[in-house]
Amino acid sequence: MSHRPVRPAPRSRLIRRWATATVSAVTALALGFPGTSVAADGPTPPGAATASAPEAFLRGTLQPDASPPGANDWKCRPTAAHPRPVVLLHATLTNAHMNWSMLSPLLKEAGYCVFAPNYGGRPGVPFKATRHIPDSAREIARYVDRVLDATGARQVDLVGHSQGGGVLPRWYLRFEGGTNPAKPSRNKVRRLIGLAPSNHGATLSGLGTLTTELGLNPTVSLVAGQAYADQMVGSEVNTTLDRGGDTQPGVDYTVIATRYDEAVTPYRNQFLKAGPRAKVRNITLQDICPQDLSEHISIAYDSNALQIVLNALDPAHARSVHCRLSAPLIGG
Repeated sequence: MSHRPVRPAPRSRLIRRWATATVSAVTALALGFPGTSVAADGPTPPGAATASAPEAFLRGTLQPDASPPGANDWKCRPTAAHPRPVVLLHATLTNAHMNWSMLSPLLKEAGYCVFAPNYGGRPGVPFKATRHIPDSAREIARYVDRVLDATGARQVDLVGHSQGGGVLPRWYLRFEGGTNPAKPSRNKVRRLIGLAPSNHGATLSGLGTLTTELGLNPTVSLVAGQAYADQMVGSEVNTTLDRGGDTQPGVDYTVIATRYDEAVTPYRNQFLKAGPRAKVRNITLQDICPQDLSEHISIAYDSNALQIVLNALDPAHARSVHCRLSAPLIGG
């Protein structure tokens, strides 16, 4: 896989790019976004890619059950070049449209069948993925089975952000039928790619440590949802997962982390250790693109990180990452 960094651009050029991205995002937010509501299960055109996290956040708030562009075409059939559908799993307190309006159309245009469920929340509520993680994992198990039945594929690849790339899919793989350790060839999942995944718990830059030590996680979860407590360092969910090792046989894992993560902290908590018959690649974004300033939110709208995702999905045709400036909260 090729991840060669390019020579950093001059500082003045980086500043201009960042300023342009910021002005564009602010202008977009000020003007608003016309559009009609899209059914949760219906496909949307692949060409309407969203360039920044703030734009996607606003659209996803106004249309919380909409599919991201390019996703949820239930008539899609995988090709020989891309035989596995890609299932995108969003982060806590987001939804599919908020999280995947940049990656989903990129994957669709690259020839993948793309599916992006809204999980762990009620229809019409923008902020989903808040339920108890084992409950959400069962929801994802049913969804993956539906994708396999509809497409005729034997396996899927999972790409997730935060909860969606960490404890949620790991729980599904281990406890809800995503893998068959005795016969890995029968696994329903071939690859798991996590963007800033909550693999071993979070401290929220110390806030989570404080609520844990004060015994406030149940109280916070009344507002933020049980998934908050489930993802704190030392939670029962994390302890149960870690007791059995990080990986499942036959699954290829990729972790993409940023040093500037402010949620899943310390960021090395995201990394996995390969167990028997599993492969793990732990990647720190700044080791490839030193000027990349993405943090936990904007990594899903970071073109550098998303090229690494594309490379992980199809390593035989990996492309060099031509590093661009990616700003906090905005991406690029």
